Amino acid sequence: MEWTDDGIVLGVRRHGESSAIAELLTRAHGRHLGLVRGAASARMRPWLQPGNGVRAVWRARLDEHLGAYAIEGMQLRASDLLASSHAVYGVTHLASLARLLPERDPHEDIYEQLTHTLDDFEDAGVAAVHVVRFELAMLAELGFGLDLESCVATGETADLAYVSPKSGNAVSRTAGEPWRDRLLRLPAFLRQGGEGPSGWTDQDLQDGFLLTGRFLLRHVLEPRGQHHSDARDGFINAVINKRVRIGIPSS
Repeated sequence: MEWTDDGIVLGVRRHGESSAIAELLTRAHGRHLGLVRGAASARMRPWLQPGNGVRAVWRARLDEHLGAYAIEGMQLRASDLLASSHAVYGVTHLASLARLLPERDPHEDIYEQLTHTLDDFEDAGVAAVHVVRFELAMLAELGFGLDLESCVATGETADLAYVSPKSGNAVSRTAGEPWRDRLLRLPAFLRQGGEGPSGWTDQDLQDGFLLTGRFLLRHVLEPRGQHHSDARDGFINAVINKRVRIGIPSS
């Protein structure tokens, strides 16, 4: 058995003296593990960092075997990602989300969105918006997508301001106003025609993470006996702290 595919490094664990087991999210073969011989070498170590894009050749005698990877570095993002705390936390959190996918089950849309997210991580606010959207995409991929396109009460598509914490459906401002204290807020960047970067406040970002976090916990993590990763909280705090340091208004 042999295939060649593009992949993103999610993590690596040592195996023996000089080898490692690499976990990749690949474009066509999903989340896939493989043995990398010589992983501890000076040549291989920079390639096998979380967040990097690689070209991988996987070989095994049988499809169900662990198999071995021959890996070549393609997009070495890790050096830039390691330069900021929000990116370090963010990559760790994104990898933990990708591990929710069944092994060896292709999810090309998720691969493409993860690639886009990692390529646009320099600005903390932009990175946070991408991560919220990635969490939404993961919910949909796992069968628990939210309907944020129209009001569940009226069918309207304009002026959506809230989300029902029970159904995960959007609610218009007019329909939701009497129950606003019981509803989740829908941040502008998740609405159709949402505001650009200058309109993202800290409250918008926190509302986005509260929204996705609630449904991830209820539908995905708690049924598996899991909770949100510490990296998720670290990422949110690092984003807010960085925005405060550079003087972006919180609301």
